[in-house]
Amino acid sequence: MTTRYTDDEWETIIDKAEENLPRTPVEYKAPTVGSEEFAKTIDHTILKLDATKEQVDAICEEARRFNFKSVCVRLKWVNRVVHNLHGSSVDVACVVGFHEGTQDLAEKAMEAKKAVEAGATELDMVINYELLKEMKYSAVYNDIAAVRNLAPHPIILKVILETSQLSRREIIAGCKIAEAAKADFVKTSTGFNGKGATQENVRLMKGVVGDGMKVKASGGVKTVKECVMMIEAGAERIGTSNGVWIMDEAKSLLEYVTHEAGMEAVEGRKQARQAPSLTRMFSSS
Repeated sequence: MTTRYTDDEWETIIDKAEENLPRTPVEYKAPTVGSEEFAKTIDHTILKLDATKEQVDAICEEARRFNFKSVCVRLKWVNRVVHNLHGSSVDVACVVGFHEGTQDLAEKAMEAKKAVEAGATELDMVINYELLKEMKYSAVYNDIAAVRNLAPHPIILKVILETSQLSRREIIAGCKIAEAAKADFVKTSTGFNGKGATQENVRLMKGVVGDGMKVKASGGVKTVKECVMMIEAGAERIGTSNGVWIMDEAKSLLEYVTHEAGMEAVEGRKQARQAPSLTRMFSSS
């Protein structure tokens, strides 16, 4: 495969991206907590190696019930998930090169091809972050581009950077390379290697890719508050195995806010103080 740029040219591109980062953090608006739009930010995930068919079936049932955006699984489960989700609006996502990211290009490409043939409409591939850290940018680009070529649009391609293993500059580099390879998302983490998503890294990634790509926050996102914080930092998708807990928490909080508003109206204090917005209760600002 012919690379798009030399490693020296990539260095120049990365330098420019770092120089052009926004000086002032941008805050993005989160959907109303507990709403259908909020549920559609969630990729409901089961990636543990010892997952059983019963657990996979349960995840699919939950995704249908809450109308999550997708169910994300390993390749061995894609056929089953496609069957379980047939007739729903929930997409099927499959990880590629998970979780190490160091598999050779041919292995990743074959895994991606099999996932798409089995019915996956989204791929979450792990970048070869060891090559990225060695500044072998052309090799990293070829890795992503090979998967993109085998899984063209409308397949959604997300590139997992594994931000816990990278410096700030390496995160910027990963974003620019994924962008050049025509990925749709950059994603923080696998959740299997070090610290997961942070607001700081989500904000950095969104600052690099701007409106041209989307950001997925994954790894350690377990609560409504954490979801809202990641979305306000720039994430448009949340990867979590705690989707049901998050939606149940949102429902309880919505009931609380509704109750408070009703009590204020009964006590004649509605004009004096409105009940807090449920989403703003968890805002980082």
